[in-house]
Amino acid sequence: MKIATAAYPLDFLTSWSQYEDKIAHWVDNAAANGAKLAVFPEYGAMELATLAGREVAGDLEKSLFAVSERLADADALHQKLAAHHGIHILAASGSAASATRPVNRARLFAPDGDIGIQDKQIMTRFERDIWGVIGGGPLQVFDTQIGKIGILICYDGEFPLLGRALAECDVILVPSCTEALSGYWRVRIGAMARALENQCVCVMSSLVGEAPWSEAVDITTGAGGVFCPPDAGFPATGVIAGGALGQAGWTYADVDLDAIAKVRIDGRVLGRLHWDEQKGRDNVAPKVLLR
Repeated sequence: MKIATAAYPLDFLTSWSQYEDKIAHWVDNAAANGAKLAVFPEYGAMELATLAGREVAGDLEKSLFAVSERLADADALHQKLAAHHGIHILAASGSAASATRPVNRARLFAPDGDIGIQDKQIMTRFERDIWGVIGGGPLQVFDTQIGKIGILICYDGEFPLLGRALAECDVILVPSCTEALSGYWRVRIGAMARALENQCVCVMSSLVGEAPWSEAVDITTGAGGVFCPPDAGFPATGVIAGGALGQAGWTYADVDLDAIAKVRIDGRVLGRLHWDEQKGRDNVAPKVLLR
């Protein structure tokens, strides 16, 4: 199947129709190029806050709830587009109100109308210390017509045990929002490591560009990328496709689910199967004094 992963720029919107037109244009383009899965990035939904005006969009607290109030409308739009084009869509994540504080929520839309919800698990320092975003519901495996899909939102992708919880997935989606080049590479390295460990495909999407109206997502650096185990049936680099850094648009990759199944059974290494051999070992190296 063909996967489209976004390097997505945020816009200041003055009407709901602008948002509808923008998302429809992006999805139309992905579908026209044969994509069966389109992946938008973390916090791409923050542009919904601009519909409440510049003062709200620029306020850390008010913007969280302004986005939450429009998520249902955004979800209806994505659901409609998924059905119309026969495509799976991971909508850009955004803040969703919970019983205590907002969570960072991504939503996966299937062409048949099904919707999967995945909340971010581990908050960055900015999210937890300044913004007050909290971790949400547990990790899930979505059994879809295009394979088993898991979602690790940005920072979550840097934690191997979260990745291991999704070991049965064929594809792990890693929507991201990173300010600095170092942040982009942390998430990308994490995504590549999860692909190596689980012998699966990891799909990274990114916010790109500037949004001076927001204190939270004012500067973002990234690119779309699709990563794999550097093993039989896949590129030796572990990179199926990579977009240009900071350049808005879709990055496309053809992914063979049969190749994933085959490498798991008969790869040059079988790290996914051998993972449990780490258990029960004394992994603390003895101290050796050199004189």
